[in-house]
Amino acid sequence: MQNRWTTLTADENVVKQLQAELKIHPVLCKLLVQRGITDYDAAKKFFRPAFSDLHDPFLMNDMHKAVDAIGAAIAANEHIMIYGDYDVDGTTSVALMYGFLKHFYDNISFYIPCRYKEGYGVSMLGIEEAAARNAKLIIALDCGITAIDQVKRATELGMGFIICDHHKPSDTLPEATAILNPKRADNTYPFDELSGCGIGFKLAQAFTIQNQTDEEWLMNQLDLVAVSIASDLVPVTGENRTLAFFGLKKINESPRIGIRTLMDMTGIKGDVTINTLVFVIGPRINAAGRIEHGNDAVRLLIAATADEAYSAANVLHQHNTERKDFDKNITEEALKMLDENPALQQKKSTVLVSENWHKGVIGIVASRLMANYYRPTIILAQSGEVMTGSVRSVKDFDVYEALKKCSDLLIKFGGHKYAAGVSLEAAKYDAFCERFEKVVSESILPEQLIPEVTIDAELELEDISPTFFKIVEQFGPFGPGNMTPHFKTSDLSDTGRTRLLSEKHLKINLTKNNLSPVNGIGFDMKPLYDIVKANSKVDVVYSLVENDWQGIKSIEWRIRDVKPSDLN
Repeated sequence: MQNRWTTLTADENVVKQLQAELKIHPVLCKLLVQRGITDYDAAKKFFRPAFSDLHDPFLMNDMHKAVDAIGAAIAANEHIMIYGDYDVDGTTSVALMYGFLKHFYDNISFYIPCRYKEGYGVSMLGIEEAAARNAKLIIALDCGITAIDQVKRATELGMGFIICDHHKPSDTLPEATAILNPKRADNTYPFDELSGCGIGFKLAQAFTIQNQTDEEWLMNQLDLVAVSIASDLVPVTGENRTLAFFGLKKINESPRIGIRTLMDMTGIKGDVTINTLVFVIGPRINAAGRIEHGNDAVRLLIAATADEAYSAANVLHQHNTERKDFDKNITEEALKMLDENPALQQKKSTVLVSENWHKGVIGIVASRLMANYYRPTIILAQSGEVMTGSVRSVKDFDVYEALKKCSDLLIKFGGHKYAAGVSLEAAKYDAFCERFEKVVSESILPEQLIPEVTIDAELELEDISPTFFKIVEQFGPFGPGNMTPHFKTSDLSDTGRTRLLSEKHLKINLTKNNLSPVNGIGFDMKPLYDIVKANSKVDVVYSLVENDWQGIKSIEWRIRDVKPSDLN
């Protein structure tokens, strides 16, 4: 599928003014202005995150109630059960709160629901288990905002309930002891894009402030927050940028033994970045809940000894290998269903179901299918008379709002603008497919169905220097809201040394105006090789990375797309 290229703009007057203040390359100033950085002080804060940038946690609705409830439970030596979802955000949240409280209080336990027996969120089975443990307070993390009946049941059983969630609330909130969620309609907190683990951290921060407990121990939990921010794809802006910055710093300087073991087992070399967490660490933590049980992930993250960490990491590594096999087979089967059905290909949405698909990997499959057909996608696994699925969306299309218009056909749904979960009765599948397609068709714009390559700025070869690259690196940590900058250079010519590696990776060697050629690589971009070879001049979109070959470091291009120059 041909990508559409979109070049971002910035107010040239503001760029010039900022360049006069910072005395750096104007393209770098353009990148800053695009990110809302328009003066020296804002730039300093952007490039030098500080703990003082974190907001007062007591600005969040119900924070005093939550801290008081935990304090009262501890004072009475009551059992506290920490409850979290089975994905990365949920398990890191549980590990953070468990590790934080365990440092000074022993009468606690944790609970992760089984994906296959209980499904997503707070379950009645989990409430009954809390009662069996004689818990008097439940702290639910990364879930609970729609658990109206479950919270009511917990109250009937004499338990308090604190909800720490970042998913969109419905119009009616559970009658809990405290609800910490910056997406509440009456929100008073300055930043509403925290991960579930991030909200758990704010609760721990508030408890630390009110009770004057060990602040250093609190900061030791930031590695978990960084993993959750990366894996849950929340914006790496505002407070998340600060949390991710210091969380990555901890991972790279003194990671907890569980993460260190996982890094060793996967052969991670060099500094861990957001991408490392997204593509290496996160999937292995996620594999626990996908294949067997999320408890395995929590055990890794709270491991106290090398033996505990190795045992847990090995289980997760094996689960991830199994997950890859399921993922590959189901993706191939789903693509075949689409490829062999012209009627499905003509739709503006994809909804597929099978009784044979593994419930634990359908979210990954939905993402892969969306990358192939680029349209809102739902992949469902059927068990008996119920279908459960994962939803993924394309840029700028709010799939959560689309699902709301189909809610009467669903048992339940929840999630974000770009990702959600659904369950429905098998008997309503056809009606749901028809309604969802109608909603998408009536609201999605034609350009939203074409993959977009965003270009931050145009560069000439002579602009790219070690100093320029060093400052670009300082724009990190990168992620949604602060993506790795993509540059475009036009009218490049092949030196004759552009080639394919392993018959699938594009290895470029291009030049312009007789300047020293640039090297770059585009992984799995074999089709672009023909474009380079068939055209005298090409335009390339790329990001800048450091290549370290036998101790010799150089700046290399990571290719994003290539087009003939006469097409742009």
